[in-house]
Amino acid sequence: MERTLPAVYEHGVLRPQEPLELPEHQRVIITVHGPAPESPDETLEAWQRVYEGLSEDEVAQVEVVALDRSRFMRQER
Repeated sequence: MERTLPAVYEHGVLRPQEPLELPEHQRVIITVHGPAPESPDETLEAWQRVYEGLSEDEVAQVEVVALDRSRFMRQER
């Protein structure tokens, strides 16, 4: 039997998102593939949602912090 199904890795355990219908203690071989890469449209949509729900003032505050290069790559003391 060969089957492909989604799973989530949590606390060191793969948890299938669908029933496996296997007997207890059944040994299997697992091949792990990372998530499918996003399409360019999905990536763009995600970036467009970055400021979703923020006020204009909150967006301005985020941008001030993001553009402040005085702390880039420096450790807080």
